[in-house]
Amino acid sequence: MLIPGPDHPITITPGRTRWRVAFENHVIADTGDALIVEEASLRPVVYFPREDVSMEYFSRTDRSTHCPYKGDAAYYTILMDGHFADNAVWTYEEPFPSMEQIRGRVAFYPDKVEIYPVDEHAVNPKGADTDVDQVVLHTDSGAGDSQREHWKPNDEPPRPEGV
Repeated sequence: MLIPGPDHPITITPGRTRWRVAFENHVIADTGDALIVEEASLRPVVYFPREDVSMEYFSRTDRSTHCPYKGDAAYYTILMDGHFADNAVWTYEEPFPSMEQIRGRVAFYPDKVEIYPVDEHAVNPKGADTDVDQVVLHTDSGAGDSQREHWKPNDEPPRPEGV
């Protein structure tokens, strides 16, 4: 077990915005409690609390890796709607003491899923500066039918000549 230090720094900071993960156009993770782990020269990794992740689409695999700074990582494959991403998710179930903050969290490979920040105001329009209640309007139930009345057309269809 190695301790992060000047030769191999690791910082863990709370995400400053909401974060999501999408797989095959489905949101499978959504949290306002992300942790951003920056390790040495590696690109930052977003860790999601398990309770904010759709774990029912994950299957544990036999793969495991070892990080001398974080511990042993276990992996999951995502399977949804006939599509899968092999070993796309990892977790440190028993992280080393210096990395205890990532216990109970998972991270995703960005080449297998889409990981993106979300504008909190767009997700939660009821902010401190407004007294308007939050309204969530779903445009599609998944059946392809609109759940709201359609807008009236703002243009007339073309008319045949001479009419």
